[in-house]
Amino acid sequence: MEQQPDTRGATRKGRAAVLLLIPVAVGLGIWFVGRGLTPDPNSSLFGARYNEAMELKARLGSALLGLALVQLLLAAWMYGLLPGSKSAPRAVPLTHRVTGLLAFLLSVPIAYHCLSAYGVETTSPRVAIHSVTGCVLYGAFAAKVLVVRTHRFPGWTLPLVGGLLFCAIALLWYTAALWQLNGFDTPGLT
Repeated sequence: MEQQPDTRGATRKGRAAVLLLIPVAVGLGIWFVGRGLTPDPNSSLFGARYNEAMELKARLGSALLGLALVQLLLAAWMYGLLPGSKSAPRAVPLTHRVTGLLAFLLSVPIAYHCLSAYGVETTSPRVAIHSVTGCVLYGAFAAKVLVVRTHRFPGWTLPLVGGLLFCAIALLWYTAALWQLNGFDTPGLT
């Protein structure tokens, strides 16, 4: 009797590859939409326009970075990585999910204004990094949701995509909000 080859490992890898294509598609989709838009610097963010909108986005971006830091600390607590801390109470995972949802919801108006006012630009290294990172942010968010929901990835995958998400938020803040709040030259970006 001939033994059949075990294809379960290959099937899992194939599913994982397909699932990872979704975040890539999200990021590329935002890139192509942003490149195809006709930017409108007159667009408003909650009624604010021009410099007022940039200032508002810088403040919202700072709040987003704060929520991302809370997310990072809560994740470290849940996984027992905070030095000197006891195991996380039952409320910590729920708090982590709620702050993650708040961070995502806070990011949407910022991203919408960036796309509608400026599109995806590559006019300078900082602007290009900001634009690419904005696309990566939503791809990383899609990846994190997929990893959390599917349970088909190795254990190291969730910290990797969570770390990528945090790094994207920090880099977006650095390339826009920090510049705006410190009065650096920011034409065409934030």
